[in-house]
Amino acid sequence: MTLSRSTLALLLAAGTAAAAAGFATTQGHADAPATATAAPPPPEVDVAPVVARTITDWQSYSGRLEAVDRVEVRPQVSGAITAVHFRNGALVTKGDVLFTIDPRPHVAAVARAEAQVAAAQSAVRFTAADLDRAQRLVQNNTVSRQTLEEKENAAREAAANLKAAQAALDLARIDLEHTQVTAPISGRVSRAEVTVGNVVASGAAASPLTTLVSVSPIYASFDVDEQTYLRHIASVKDAADVPVQLGLANESGYSRTGTVEHVDNRLDSVSGTIRVRAKFDNPDGLLVPGLYARIRVGGSTPHDALMVEDRAINTDQDKKFVLVVAGDDTVQYREIVPGPAQNGLRVVTSGLTSGERIVVNGLQHARPGARISPKLVAMGGPGAPIQTAAKP
Repeated sequence: MTLSRSTLALLLAAGTAAAAAGFATTQGHADAPATATAAPPPPEVDVAPVVARTITDWQSYSGRLEAVDRVEVRPQVSGAITAVHFRNGALVTKGDVLFTIDPRPHVAAVARAEAQVAAAQSAVRFTAADLDRAQRLVQNNTVSRQTLEEKENAAREAAANLKAAQAALDLARIDLEHTQVTAPISGRVSRAEVTVGNVVASGAAASPLTTLVSVSPIYASFDVDEQTYLRHIASVKDAADVPVQLGLANESGYSRTGTVEHVDNRLDSVSGTIRVRAKFDNPDGLLVPGLYARIRVGGSTPHDALMVEDRAINTDQDKKFVLVVAGDDTVQYREIVPGPAQNGLRVVTSGLTSGERIVVNGLQHARPGARISPKLVAMGGPGAPIQTAAKP
């Protein structure tokens, strides 16, 4: 189909107009400003108020448990063991019979001593009557003064012999009592070192039959260096109520409380330490002599202190710091001086004031100068009471 010149001119004009319109539209979109991105909300971070408590400073030591009373049970008479009356390791009461030594020789010794006493008593009666006759006859000059003196001497000898016989009888009876070997103290007995049928000898050099230790109370002894003694022990050693706490090797805390019972009267110049002994009740008998013990002693009077969790404390080279949340919820860097740990919290000796809030969790989201969304939690973890603190 052949187009006329007028028609072709109209088509070209229309195309040019459309292209111009498209360019204008494209240019308009290019010049339009981009839509602004919305700012994210402040991150939520766990914060807790600084805890204020009344505490006592504690000093920690290592020591060993010792029995208050320890006895090596030895025979006091010789003879053959005829019976063992206890179970190895059992608890016994003072006076309980532990061993029996053959009593028959000692029964015979008592009978012989009783006969000697009877003979001495007869001699005393005879010499007394003879002296009485001599005293009557000397008045009539029937007997001489020398004879009277001999009668008096015989009477005195008979009285002395009676005392000696009575003492021998008492000793024989004591020996007979010692054939029943009894517990001298209440406590826990060891094993029987000598069994039935063995012959034992008496005396301090004799081998012990068994050993016996008291159970409650029990001592814990530990050594304190000179500087620590001067700083913490010397000022309180004479007080009767110095608190002491004890923990065993399988315990994380301190399960028992006691008091300082004794501080030695001299410092060991070789080791540079002084021996201290504390006393603890042991009603359940769990503590036995020789066990390792962790001991801490209250080295000061109760005083107020500020405390925080260890996880809230950060390290910056040789400095310790925490992140404090200000009143406008911005984070601030605060250098502190931490002290000893007590009951799961760390004492802060300087750098904080009571009522301030610090970051305890989510430290990666908190930066000095940044704003956060604080979430109040308890200092000390779940289960601890949340202390309400006003914003500083």
